[in-house]
Amino acid sequence: MTSSLTHKPTLVGSLVELRPFDQAAIDSMISILQEPDVLVKTGTAHSRASKDHAFDEHATREWYSTRNEQHDRLDLAIYAPELDRYIGEVVFNEYDRANRSVNYRIAIGKAGQNRGYGTEATKLMVDYGFEQLGLNRIELEVLDFNKRARHVYTSCGFIPEGRRRQAFFIDGTYHDAVIKSVLRSDWEANRSMSGHLNVNYASVEV
Repeated sequence: MTSSLTHKPTLVGSLVELRPFDQAAIDSMISILQEPDVLVKTGTAHSRASKDHAFDEHATREWYSTRNEQHDRLDLAIYAPELDRYIGEVVFNEYDRANRSVNYRIAIGKAGQNRGYGTEATKLMVDYGFEQLGLNRIELEVLDFNKRARHVYTSCGFIPEGRRRQAFFIDGTYHDAVIKSVLRSDWEANRSMSGHLNVNYASVEV
């Protein structure tokens, strides 16, 4: 077990593989990050219709090209073997080493939605966080209207613990950001009931 985010693993499930970023993964994210629904659900854009989000492809490519070099966060691309393509990303950021906690986020493009990929990717990350990184807490925020994501997070053990009221103004309406978290004690209690993924922790040195 390690407390460092320096090493970038490859996590293999039955539906998806979480991999360090390569050029193909970066190319896919360039397209995914321009999908209006993805931008709205991640709180990046304030409308599905407007062009209020300026996309800088060069800066975005530069940013993703350095993900494998980071020591205080973990960015992995989601690869779907049955589609033979990258369909999104998962991230541990806001790493608090002293308190053994991270923030979690996920983005999946239209091609990978409603297939169970997000659920498995999240479970892989949660398992890795507690088993290999020694974390005690994984938290996230999800917009109140994103019911599918909220259900996925609940199925992965995340428990609602608060709201940032009217934190986002989207398509003319204020929305709450729901704060959810899963603790090591929650995860340990749920493992026997929810089953345990067979994960290959193939470490990739960077």
